[in-house]
Amino acid sequence: MELLEYENELYAKGYTTICGVDEAGRGPLAGPVCAGAVILKKGQVIEGVNDSKKLSEKKREKLFDVIKEEAVAYGIGWASVEEIEEINILNAAMLAMKRAVEQLAIKPDYALIDGNKTPELEIPSMAIVKGDSLSESIAAASILAKVSRDRLLLELAKDYPEYHFEKHKGYGTKLHREMILKYGPCDIHRPSFLKKILAEKDDV
Repeated sequence: MELLEYENELYAKGYTTICGVDEAGRGPLAGPVCAGAVILKKGQVIEGVNDSKKLSEKKREKLFDVIKEEAVAYGIGWASVEEIEEINILNAAMLAMKRAVEQLAIKPDYALIDGNKTPELEIPSMAIVKGDSLSESIAAASILAKVSRDRLLLELAKDYPEYHFEKHKGYGTKLHREMILKYGPCDIHRPSFLKKILAEKDDV
């Protein structure tokens, strides 16, 4: 039950509608960054919910539907590759989080944010380092963000089959790096993330 510690402290202070917010996709070399925002009922624990990185893909997929069904409200927000390049990945992640909160059908009165920085919101918020392991609502949001982004990359893999996005979801695996060196970047690659890899190619 310790996953509700932060939420319970806020309820005790008089807040009534608390959302957890997390993002997925800050590290990959390709694709947008995605964020999830989730409002759970007071005291609600969804069995199996944990930091999305600690769960198998099959478990995340199953929980994705459960969270959407059982949450009071949820939102998904995105920031594009173009926005990542224009304002940098940290600011793009903050923008995706802000958009996820704005997608909520019910307006929260407090936001718990995974990480050490909070996006610009109209409501008070708190950043929690490793919050996806410490807060039920942030953990739920992490699952929505991760599954939403993975599903998008599976779709994009059909448009760019030579890069095998279905295997690595845009992360910088050995296979992905080899395909970038072989075929060059495509439209969904983040140019600023590829400088080192492409420099290695020029050095060969």
